[in-house]
Amino acid sequence: MWREIATIVVGLVLMLVAIGIVFFVGMRTKSPLVVHAVRRFNRAFTNPRAMKKAGTPGAYASIVRHVGRTTGRPYETPVEAFATDDGFVISLPYGPDTDWLKNVLASGSAIIVDEGNKYRVDQPELVPTAAAAPHLPAKEQRNLRLFAVDRCLRVRRAEPLDPTSGDRRVVDEIHAQ
Repeated sequence: MWREIATIVVGLVLMLVAIGIVFFVGMRTKSPLVVHAVRRFNRAFTNPRAMKKAGTPGAYASIVRHVGRTTGRPYETPVEAFATDDGFVISLPYGPDTDWLKNVLASGSAIIVDEGNKYRVDQPELVPTAAAAPHLPAKEQRNLRLFAVDRCLRVRRAEPLDPTSGDRRVVDEIHAQ
């Protein structure tokens, strides 16, 4: 009986190791199959949980509020935004083919909620990770090298938004873009 349990445990461990290797290699090489699976998993499971605290003081994630380029609907996406002197840098672990990024590039602006503050941002541009590195913590730089992330989004702060404004004003701000 113990032998059967040990066989099952070893099999499960080997399966988890294999999944980890496929994840690592797939994300590093930007395998469309792996990147798409990870994006779908994060969209369905990770993002809804991250949104509960995203944008609040001390949260690991900020929020990008943007407008759909074809629908015109407002969306919110959790991202890791790192403040710069004049805006933010956001790493792109899935590459430049994400809907939120396409929306921001198409409209030319968005709203970032970071540490409880709301910022209108504009002038989005894709930059090499090496150019964004001075604005990123050392741990983030290591992770980006590990997963071969070669581009980041850089946005500039536009006019500050009133932090006491409600969500309705933010939605109106997005639609005014």
